[in-house]
Amino acid sequence: MTKIAFLIHDPEAPSCRYRVLQFIPYLKRMGMDVSTHLFKHKFLDKWSFCNTVGGYDIIFIQRKLFSPIEFLYIRQKAKKIIYDFDDAIMYRSPRSKNPYSFSRRIKFALMMRRVDGVIAGNQFLKSEALPYNSNVVIIPTSIDLSQYTLKKDFDHSKPITIGWFGSRSGLGFLRNLIPIFENIFKKQINIQLKIVCSEFIDSANVPIIKKKWSLAEEVEDLKSFDIGVMPLADDLWSKGKCGLKILQYNSVGIPAVCTPVGVNREIVKDGVNGFWAQNEAQWEDRLLKLIHERELRKEMGLKGREIVERNYSIEANAPRLLSTLMGATEKI
Repeated sequence: MTKIAFLIHDPEAPSCRYRVLQFIPYLKRMGMDVSTHLFKHKFLDKWSFCNTVGGYDIIFIQRKLFSPIEFLYIRQKAKKIIYDFDDAIMYRSPRSKNPYSFSRRIKFALMMRRVDGVIAGNQFLKSEALPYNSNVVIIPTSIDLSQYTLKKDFDHSKPITIGWFGSRSGLGFLRNLIPIFENIFKKQINIQLKIVCSEFIDSANVPIIKKKWSLAEEVEDLKSFDIGVMPLADDLWSKGKCGLKILQYNSVGIPAVCTPVGVNREIVKDGVNGFWAQNEAQWEDRLLKLIHERELRKEMGLKGREIVERNYSIEANAPRLLSTLMGATEKI
């Protein structure tokens, strides 16, 4: 029985939930001995865990960039290491003036050269890893559709809810859309904005529903939207994004309007399961079209669900993960 240790940083973090934890039941059914471990922070805890890695066939590292000394010690002990990432971790976030980080790049390059395989969340991330490691596969962020039921409430007497779902790091992108929402609202169109996050932004002219994120209420919050939005900047960090918001919107049967950057261009087929918007005029035009056409919203949402089922579901991608892991063990 193949023994795998998954190293994660937070069981509630989307990257851990969607790229590791939801696959574990499937891997166990396939006969793998799977365990999860949180990254250690104290020196003695790190030392203790590192001395156990030789007891596993595969160490699966999700997203973390170790210091060179820590990683080389793990590399010395581990039989096989698979590295998985779904963000442009080799660059700084958009909050930084300079996206380039020498220390991040050094740690990234060191690890990529010495792991046995890399799983990237999209083509851009794969292109970042390939110069250091030829064994890179793409497994997109995936959805367990058994947890996502379709939206049923399309009551046209209620305000149209434009929804945004995410972490506080993305609020800056949403803030850029506030003037567009305000312009739509000035036309006496019955809309409201709903933000599901740990923090919020304000508008003096558009009603905003502020909802703290809760795992138990996640799907119902998504279904309360009529239109989902995913604005981004056209920068290196955004190109590494794996489109989870769009996948979640589509999974409950609502269309998405997004900035066509990175994987957004692949998930959203413009005019099929949502729209691309690259400037203020396009954002307003696409949102107004969906606001006015209820049947179009329903049609696009159902198309989005089909796309998720076909390309971004656990059923589609769990076998690919299993194949990647089995391929690594065959080389032991």
